Amino acid sequence: MNTANTNAKRSAFTVGGRTLSYVDFGGPGRPLLALHGHMSEGRSYADLAARLAPDWRVIALDQRGHGDSDRAADYSREGYLADVEALFDHLELDRAALLGHSLGAINAYQFAARHPERVTALVNGEGCAELGLDGSNPLAFVLNLPEGTAPSREAFVAQLGPFAPYLESAVRERPDGAWGLPFHPRDIYESEEQVHGDHWADWTGSTCPALLVRGAEGGVLSAEQAARMAARRPGTRLVELRTDHFLYANDPVGFADAVRDFLASAQSVTHSR
Repeated sequence: MNTANTNAKRSAFTVGGRTLSYVDFGGPGRPLLALHGHMSEGRSYADLAARLAPDWRVIALDQRGHGDSDRAADYSREGYLADVEALFDHLELDRAALLGHSLGAINAYQFAARHPERVTALVNGEGCAELGLDGSNPLAFVLNLPEGTAPSREAFVAQLGPFAPYLESAVRERPDGAWGLPFHPRDIYESEEQVHGDHWADWTGSTCPALLVRGAEGGVLSAEQAARMAARRPGTRLVELRTDHFLYANDPVGFADAVRDFLASAQSVTHSR
């Protein structure tokens, strides 16, 4: 799949003294706002945007502390959701479809619960309704990653040591010419701590059509919890893909097909109301 998109444009806006960056992949389609997971960034949705075009215009935010967006003083639930609301307002969108993966999926369904009038359809990729209740932090390993930068890509990859095979593809050149990761490890650890909790009230707190996508081969969302999530929230379609947690990266065709089919049906439901 050729992910090149000549219509893609990076833009930014300011909220609370911080810059938030986003990629608008362009096109004539209906807007689909996309929120990435921990240690990722908006441009990771390039392939999905190409596959959903021209019916859908994907606009992907670099969430606080990720990609080209500024770091934040906190990584609270309230902070992330305020950023999503700011993006809606900046784009002058009264309503739009909202998609998220992992951290971004939880942000998406929590935003829909608090602002149901603004979300026409919801796509949840591997976003649990309850997470980390045992007190563990699966992203604790990030505290072993280098916080700084290096003068070249090769030099920074060398600093990654045993993590290089997993994170080498994420290494990027920053605006100042130095090379590093598109996130700060300590921020990621704190963000993961604060996304943990029992979020059932938020998951069931909106009524728009929803798609729940689970990675059946090594995903974070268990089959049992996914089944409960689909059963407890009316209007939810559950799809399982034969891949791991990184749905749209490791099964781009299956994920795009599921999203496209769901959005088409959700559009007809919305129009019939």
